[in-house]
Amino acid sequence: MDRAYEAERRNTVERFFSRLKRFQRIFTRYDKLDLMFYIFIYFVLIIDILV
Repeated sequence: MDRAYEAERRNTVERFFSRLKRFQRIFTRYDKLDLMFYIFIYFVLIIDILV
């Protein structure tokens, strides 16, 4: 693969995780059920798109 493409993808992933840090709940993992954890991840993605 092209190095520029790899750098761009890595940058995208790093920016995504930096935006997720606003939601500490994801990293502390309060939810016991995997389903609730995934629902919250989707919720964060939707909020991130709207903001």
